[in-house]
Amino acid sequence: MPNVKLHVDGEIIEQDVKDGANLVVLAGIKQFPKLKYGCGMGKCTKCTCRVLKGSDELAPPNWKEEKMLGDLTKEHYRLTCQLNIKADIELTQEGIDVKKRKKEAAEAK
Repeated sequence: MPNVKLHVDGEIIEQDVKDGANLVVLAGIKQFPKLKYGCGMGKCTKCTCRVLKGSDELAPPNWKEEKMLGDLTKEHYRLTCQLNIKADIELTQEGIDVKKRKKEAAEAK
C-alpha cells in the first residue's frame, strides 16, 4: 500500500492508501482528511498540490493538468483529482496560488 504524506494547513497528514487510489475521491468519502479540493474533474485548480517526493512514480500530467496549470507542471505542480497513487508520495498544498504562479511564470518569459 502506498504511503501518502500531505502538508496542509501547518500539519502533515500521513496515511497508507490502496494502490491506484485517488485522494480527492478518498477526501470526498471522508477517508483522507484535510485535502483541499473542489470540482474533482480538473476544472477548478482547488486541489492543486506540489509533489515534493515521488513524482517519478506518477503518470505524466494529462491534458487537463496541462490546460489548468500550464508550465507549472514542470515545477511538479499537479491536480490531485487527476492522480492515481501507486507508490509512496509526499505532497504539499501549503501556500499554493495557481493564478499568482501562472502570472509570475508568464512575466518571467
